Amino acid sequence: MARQTDRAAGMDMAMMRLRREDPRVVGSFRLHRRLGAGGMGVVYLGSDRRGQRVALKVIRPDLAEDQEFRSRFAREVSAARRIRGGCTARLVAADLDADRPWFATQYVPGPSLHDKIAEEGPLTAAEVAAVGAALSEGLVAVHEAGVVHRDLKPSNILLSPKGPRIIDFGIAWATGASTLTHVGTAVGSPGFLAPEQVRGAAVTPATDVFALGATLAYAATSDSPFGHGSSEVMLYRVVHEEPQLKGVPDALAPLVQACLAKDPEERPSTLQLSLRLKEIAARETHGLGDARPPAPRTSEGDRPAGRVTESYSDQRTQRRTQGTPPPSRSGTPSRSGSRPTPSRGNSARSTGGRSTPVRSGAGRTAPRTTGAGRRPANPRLLRQRLFVFVVVTLLVALGIAAAQGCQATERGLGGAGGAGVSEQRKQERVAPDYKPLDGPLMSERYDSTLDISR
Repeated sequence: MARQTDRAAGMDMAMMRLRREDPRVVGSFRLHRRLGAGGMGVVYLGSDRRGQRVALKVIRPDLAEDQEFRSRFAREVSAARRIRGGCTARLVAADLDADRPWFATQYVPGPSLHDKIAEEGPLTAAEVAAVGAALSEGLVAVHEAGVVHRDLKPSNILLSPKGPRIIDFGIAWATGASTLTHVGTAVGSPGFLAPEQVRGAAVTPATDVFALGATLAYAATSDSPFGHGSSEVMLYRVVHEEPQLKGVPDALAPLVQACLAKDPEERPSTLQLSLRLKEIAARETHGLGDARPPAPRTSEGDRPAGRVTESYSDQRTQRRTQGTPPPSRSGTPSRSGSRPTPSRGNSARSTGGRSTPVRSGAGRTAPRTTGAGRRPANPRLLRQRLFVFVVVTLLVALGIAAAQGCQATERGLGGAGGAGVSEQRKQERVAPDYKPLDGPLMSERYDSTLDISR
């Protein structure tokens, strides 16, 4: 808490005091300090009657009479009203009909990305990926509102405690609005402009993707990917030369390279960037690495960059269901040295030069494995095992019953034979000296009997 207080005090000290020509009250807001000044006007720190702090932007006096700048200012207010979500500063109040038009947004405490890098140096790969993922998600909301920022750069990104916030929609383009850019001119910041902006072509959500790629390269190296020089030199490099990404971490370089493609159709969408950067941030946080560039948009690329294609979302769903890391696009091992893991549920086998999807079972994806490498219980397998167990148990029981029946039968037969044996033993006990009479012995006994009778 003390560190946060000191940091907030430091930011307040960095604010500039009000000058003599600065107003003290605008609308219902009281002004306290200057937050900065730009091409359109001055931004003040103010507060309302309840003490809520706001960032209040007022058009410069010399531009207040210019209808073109009034239209540009009104466009910024309209863009701020259309965007929903926490990616930008919420619009609080505005007065476009005042002598000096102004509008107030929620105050976002924290330095800009440009100031943080200037003071502390480039960010780590995990920090760059985390900031890029939040900015990509914010651009999704911006583009879904039909708005293209057109001037995304490190100084227009505030690093608040709740995450990055995109500010300054002064040259934003909204659906149905006419451009204020004259032929042969480019509105924006050299080094962060997309080639189509330099040529004066129509801007699309892919224009912000290019600026985001240049911003991520700056965050990783504290330098522009197109170097330094005059505006003409910088614009020429943006259109005709490849960006210099030396110093960008390997995990981010392919992704940044894809964002800086000259052709808008070859750049990934903001939703693809958000998903991919979240994966990179998670891996880099845990000390792992992977440098797989996102899939460039195909013939379906006429969709806004804030919309993701169905095929990409299906691939993401399969990967989350299977619990396997996404394989590298070229099929070669990733830069971290680990071999790519093919998809279990929809792997591909080569058949005459064409890849044919092969599904496990009856089209079902393979079950996920746990962290210890063991598969969870399969209900079908459990049922089969239970059936086998019941059958075996019944067979064993029947075998035991049959064995017991045979023993009972043998006991019954043995009982009848035993009675005869016992009877014979009784007779032997009564006449143990009994011997059968033969012919001579019988006649001798008979003669002795006759003599006695006489």
